[in-house]
Amino acid sequence: MNDADTMSIEDYLAGGGKLSSPDNVPPRYRAELLRLMSSFVDSELAGSAGFADAINWAPGISQRIAASRIVLEKAASAEKVLDLMEDFGTDKALYNRAHDWATRQPRDAKVDPRRQGGDMRLSVFHAPLISWTDACVMNLLMGLATGIQLRELAQVSYIPLADVIRDIIPVEARHKELGRVGLVEICATEEGRSEAAASVDYWFPRVADSFGAVGSGRFERLARMGLRHRSNKDQLEEWTQAAQAQLAALKIR
Repeated sequence: MNDADTMSIEDYLAGGGKLSSPDNVPPRYRAELLRLMSSFVDSELAGSAGFADAINWAPGISQRIAASRIVLEKAASAEKVLDLMEDFGTDKALYNRAHDWATRQPRDAKVDPRRQGGDMRLSVFHAPLISWTDACVMNLLMGLATGIQLRELAQVSYIPLADVIRDIIPVEARHKELGRVGLVEICATEEGRSEAAASVDYWFPRVADSFGAVGSGRFERLARMGLRHRSNKDQLEEWTQAAQAQLAALKIR
């Protein structure tokens, strides 16, 4: 933080500086940082709650264990970031009770990607799962997106958050892989591939929306704070290519 003693905090951050404590965080930075953390926490809590039904849809014991692990680990990842939010005055117990994390919109609802509802979950987590195949498809597609989004978040200028996210990345990678393995089993039959293809048609645009608007005006402001590094467009293009490759390998698309 020595450089910060001789320049404004804004210039320090714009030049690649890092912050390590709530004590030296300026108000606008604090608001944007808490927004990022809230979106992650709310998405993980909503994802965990929404995936709980998949435990009972699982076709076998190993799949039930996998689904249970996803539910548990997503909640644990949310708690790790919520612990950081406590340093900024967030009431952790109250936060957990603030929303019904399992609530979902009707399957055919058109959820505006910019609309966060009462919490800050990504819009994709307003959509409900309806079957084991549906859960595996969503888990693979969103798992690929989450990996890209977390690698971006791991570069943020607030060091405690970057450190926590780096620990979470391999956990989310395992969740994505569990979805892929589930789909390999499902796609072993023509009927399974057909069901999976219908689910892909549903989830693909909704997961794509989770990257936000292309050309978002907020990007430059957040980039100057060291809270963003890659544009929504770049991340969306990376995800689209990765998702299409995975689906092609499964012979779904």
